[in-house]
Amino acid sequence: MFFKKILFLQIAIVYLLGSSIEPIPQTVEYNYEKALLGKKLFFDPILSKDNSISCATCHDLKNGGDDGLKFSVGIDGQIGDINAPTVLNSFFNFRQFWDGRAHNLEEQALGPIENPVEMGHDFAILVKKLKVTTYNKDFKKIYIDGITKENLADAIAEFEKTLITPNSAFDRFLKGDETAITSFEKEGYELFRSKGCISCHNGVNIGGNLYSKFGMIVDIDSKHLGKYNITKNEWDKYYFKVPSLRNISLTAPYFHDGRYDTLKEAVKTMSLVQLGRPITEKEIEKIVAFLKTLNGELIIIK
Repeated sequence: MFFKKILFLQIAIVYLLGSSIEPIPQTVEYNYEKALLGKKLFFDPILSKDNSISCATCHDLKNGGDDGLKFSVGIDGQIGDINAPTVLNSFFNFRQFWDGRAHNLEEQALGPIENPVEMGHDFAILVKKLKVTTYNKDFKKIYIDGITKENLADAIAEFEKTLITPNSAFDRFLKGDETAITSFEKEGYELFRSKGCISCHNGVNIGGNLYSKFGMIVDIDSKHLGKYNITKNEWDKYYFKVPSLRNISLTAPYFHDGRYDTLKEAVKTMSLVQLGRPITEKEIEKIVAFLKTLNGELIIIK
């Protein structure tokens, strides 16, 4: 009941104050040389222990920035246990990973490389491995100390900064183009606001800027404990970083455990278990139509 009262207060405040969604900027500041190096690393399977997978394996930039799988496949065919989030627009997230254990893109870049179920490498070995390749010269051109664990993360993070998707139809609408989205999609946006979705999904990334309990109103089965993994605080059980809704129609399956394949299922569940609000099939269709207007344009640096 306590969480329900707080949530409804959030909804009322957000609705009264109006939209709190902001368009993605056309560009962000980044170091071009570092980003180019990071791009090379991002697509190179040399970062994995057996040279079988790269960052791009689980983050397909041409298909929403994730891999479209419930759980990703790592080295030796190992299957992970949590859905890979999109890397697109991750620069705007206040934390990285579902449980928020990484404070920034640099910390995030380090995680998969040494995770035994993902890329399974050891940085001490990886650095030595890279130093006998053309990467040695590449790094020395940019970093005084050449190839280090920290510089690897820095370069990859610099490339990931560039992976933003401005110019979605909804962004154009926010900037004043009333014809950018249809009346049906506008009705979906109004429902998104009035139902309370916007209380968690707001800001530039339409999410990614706070934690929320999965199953705020109605308990929902989750094997993952979320933020509790980091804090060991009982109050943090089932709290996850709210995901961005940018390009959401391209990133199925949905939720941290990939439990749903369609946006319709995801919207229905969120309305009932997060907001405690009844929702009709027609309302779901309108909200889904609105969500599809959030697909932006990705330009990969060259």
